[in-house]
Amino acid sequence: MNRLRETRVSDERFLRKHHLRSRADFQRVYDAELFAADPCLVIRGCANGLDHARLGLSVSRKVGAAVLRNRWKRLIREAFRRSRTQMASGLDLIVRPRAGAEPDYQRIAESLPKLVGQLAKKRRRERR
Repeated sequence: MNRLRETRVSDERFLRKHHLRSRADFQRVYDAELFAADPCLVIRGCANGLDHARLGLSVSRKVGAAVLRNRWKRLIREAFRRSRTQMASGLDLIVRPRAGAEPDYQRIAESLPKLVGQLAKKRRRERR
């Protein structure tokens, strides 16, 4: 039982390798022009050639004060961390909140995997 719990917990950690950090990586994702959106989130993505997805956040000052921007970032990271194993791997993702949306973990947690699935389908269609 304890070993099972340790494995599950270690799978959900948000390690440095899961972060999209460099300016070049962000630019590569923006240049790919592959995106999906719903009333809560907008996600851009591209292939990364790795066996895992990486997350980048773009939460501008237009969203609101620093407290609100940081809340959005915490909730998106948590939703990514918890659902990463169910999402398509091999993608770099840049996630931002939709204009006017409220930071609600439940909506973000439902929206993120769904939108990543849409991105993965679009990517497969483009490769053909």
